[in-house]
Amino acid sequence: MAKQQDTKKLFENLSGAGKSIGVLTSGGDAQGMNAAVRAVVRMGIYVGAKVYFIHEGYQGMVDGGDNIEEASWESVSSMLQVGGTVIGSARCKEFRSHEGRLKAAHQLILRGITNLCVIGGDGSLTGANLFREEWSGLLEELVQQGLIDEEAAQNNSELHIVGMVGSIDNDFCGTDMTIGTDSALHRIIEVVDAIMTTAQSHQRTFVLEVMGRHCGYLALVSALACGADWVLIPEMPPEDGWEEHMCQKLSENRADKKRLNIIIVAEGAIDCHNKPITTNHIKELVVSCLGFDTRVTILGHVQRGGTPSAFDRILASRMGVEAVLALLEASDSTPACVVSLCGNQAVRLPLMECVQMTQDVQKSMDEKNFEEAVRLRGRSFENNLNTYKLLSYHKADSELPNSSFKVAVLNVGAPAAGMNAAVRSAVRVGIKEGHKMFAVNDGIEGFYKGQIKEIKWGDVAGWTGQGGSILGTKRTLPAKHLDKIAEQIRIHNINALLVIGGFEAFECLLQLYEARTSHEDFCIPMCVLPATISNNVPGTDLSIGADTSLNAIVETCDRIKQSASGTKRRVFIIETMGGYCGYLASVGGLAAGADTVYIYEEPFGIRDLQSNVEHLTEKMKTGIQRGLVLRNENSNENFTTDFIYQLYSEEGKGVFDCRKNVLGHMQQGGAPSPFDRNFGTKIAAKAIQWISRKLKESYKDGKVFANTEDTACLLGMRRRTMAFQPVVQLKDETDFAHRIPKEQWWLKLHPLMKILAKYKTSYDVSDSGQLEPVTRVRPKKAD
Repeated sequence: MAKQQDTKKLFENLSGAGKSIGVLTSGGDAQGMNAAVRAVVRMGIYVGAKVYFIHEGYQGMVDGGDNIEEASWESVSSMLQVGGTVIGSARCKEFRSHEGRLKAAHQLILRGITNLCVIGGDGSLTGANLFREEWSGLLEELVQQGLIDEEAAQNNSELHIVGMVGSIDNDFCGTDMTIGTDSALHRIIEVVDAIMTTAQSHQRTFVLEVMGRHCGYLALVSALACGADWVLIPEMPPEDGWEEHMCQKLSENRADKKRLNIIIVAEGAIDCHNKPITTNHIKELVVSCLGFDTRVTILGHVQRGGTPSAFDRILASRMGVEAVLALLEASDSTPACVVSLCGNQAVRLPLMECVQMTQDVQKSMDEKNFEEAVRLRGRSFENNLNTYKLLSYHKADSELPNSSFKVAVLNVGAPAAGMNAAVRSAVRVGIKEGHKMFAVNDGIEGFYKGQIKEIKWGDVAGWTGQGGSILGTKRTLPAKHLDKIAEQIRIHNINALLVIGGFEAFECLLQLYEARTSHEDFCIPMCVLPATISNNVPGTDLSIGADTSLNAIVETCDRIKQSASGTKRRVFIIETMGGYCGYLASVGGLAAGADTVYIYEEPFGIRDLQSNVEHLTEKMKTGIQRGLVLRNENSNENFTTDFIYQLYSEEGKGVFDCRKNVLGHMQQGGAPSPFDRNFGTKIAAKAIQWISRKLKESYKDGKVFANTEDTACLLGMRRRTMAFQPVVQLKDETDFAHRIPKEQWWLKLHPLMKILAKYKTSYDVSDSGQLEPVTRVRPKKAD
């Protein structure tokens, strides 16, 4: 452990004293930009640097004056939940000229700003890089013109640049998600869910146009998330004759008792001859070929608007803090970098390599090399596309492979939004692989009672957008019912098992695996998919359902903060769910801008409570006269929510008053977020493909026999990859008494919440700081 302490790189050793950082937003706005600005400002001030807002993007930098304004800690308060960009963004022709950049350099030097944090798209970031390359030349010119002296030129001889990508299209290569994309998906899915109810009433076909002139990410992911019948994107133009195929599929779906059709079109959709495909063309086609009542909806700027999702706030806050660290560590030899997300990890990548790759995508598309374009878009895009193809077209039963294997799917534990999307995906991919799929109702209880029936392609139509668990789920574990379960496996001749659920699902698979020694019926491939709002399953960074729950918490906190700001001097104590796992409280606190979070993983005592009250008392003397405190339900058995509420009420007398709120089961309900629909869909498809492989490997002499560790696995997201891990190996990583993993990645985010709430704390930055090359080679598929 001591050795680990030595290698830990703590950011207390990084100082911003004497440095000035300018932050600007440029190009099209995106939800979450404000969260990034807030994080840059607060982290910058925290490390002792001066931070300046540059209003109206590059135009403000060129014009100077009031457009460049020093930021204070309070000046970014209440920004977190606001969409768009508070500091303004503008397209600036002047900055594209040499004279414009000369003016901008002069304005920065007047204020000693030599560190720039640029939040925008690839055009904005390219402009910033050019500015950096010209910097020394611009300084020389300014000296020659007598606008600055030699000393000023020497003191400001290096310009450091860090970029963050704010773009709802997710069109920047090198990052899995850009700031704003998740929020735009929220807007699209809200609209699609609303349209579905009216379309069903009238048996209509709806053609929806979503943004994405050059990138089909929004169209592709929203099609996955709502189970659209057809999607058209620039990276995958349909082949000649697509019109006939599409109409055939629409009419087959109607014949299959489906009352509506949804077609999603990216605004930049083209056919294989690079001709645009418009929504009106599709409408005319459907009406003339099929006579269906068809309507067009163009979503337009709705997608850019509204409040940022929890994911975008967390992403932008992480990126903002990382950007300041990158600026503090930059030297004249480090290239301009962009902070980005790979899997679940923040990374730094060379800015121009990413820009070059982004431009190469367009070049490949112009040259009709669409496979290359998809590959350059990155693994996240490619995975989405492959999953969509897997789920998109239902062949007639006679055309499907026939494996004669029977695979059962069940939910175990508490309901979580996104479970149904996972079941739908598993059923459809299983049928495509040639298996007979069986659904088990009411978890393990239904299993041993024999509530098992075959489930067909059409049975799971429309499941992606449904919250809760349609199959029904219970917390019952198999240990006491092993004989009956084994009997049901024999009766129905089940060859493999997919369990979708939370900590109980993990325990369930562990018990079934350990019962293999006494029951040969359990010697079949088994896989568990983590689905719980608590995100407390070992072997995975994220669980299906946690994102939906975070959004519910953040939405409620936003409303509560708004009510508190009206009444002034009010502190809210909010209790979240999660059992002993502090994920919802901690990450929800980061996304909602909480002042304090109490979690089980970080023990606290009466002195901590006292210092938190003092911290809030100090805050009430500033212009921000409200407080938000989150407490995980099991954070401490003695310091209950009531106790903390009473303590704060007593200690805050005359300074602030208190209110408390227990969020309860509203955190478990609601329609699944786009992230949870997509995550559930993708991991279920991957799990079924793994089950198919294991079935083939373990089929000998007319029967399936699988008794090795690697045939009872949990599929989880670990940092950058999806990994199948034997459940028996995860036993050592688990604290069974408290039902949490012994190590949890998100605890590294916990100090961020404290820093952004003005607490002095230690922050381990060992993970960051390495500039990585952009990978163009396709990584080997992880099994």
